[in-house]
Amino acid sequence: MELNIFGDPLIPCCTNPMTGYFRDGFCKTISEDTGTHTVCAIVTKEFLAYSVSRGNDLMTPIPHWNFPGLQPGDKWCLCISRWLEAEKAGKAPPIVLEATHQKSLQYASLKLLQQYAYV
Repeated sequence: MELNIFGDPLIPCCTNPMTGYFRDGFCKTISEDTGTHTVCAIVTKEFLAYSVSRGNDLMTPIPHWNFPGLQPGDKWCLCISRWLEAEKAGKAPPIVLEATHQKSLQYASLKLLQQYAYV
């Protein structure tokens, strides 16, 4: 059973659009997931623009990857490293703590993640 940052069962992040490394709605990961897509974020306009500036356009659809492109307000499993980079730049989006995988705690403190809790 996959667990969230509180040690409870991981809840789905989003199924519309379908997110996650496995495209199953959960922010689960495996060793082959080099991005460690473990943070369930509600993307903002500021974060999406920041992501583009860092070379990762999350707004443009990529049909052959079944990627619809994201809009502000969409939930998405982000790479923990990109989220931390955005946090340092003042552009981190809020996160759904219960849908954020416990592996995130290997990179960020619970206290830091809780500061960005979506309410």
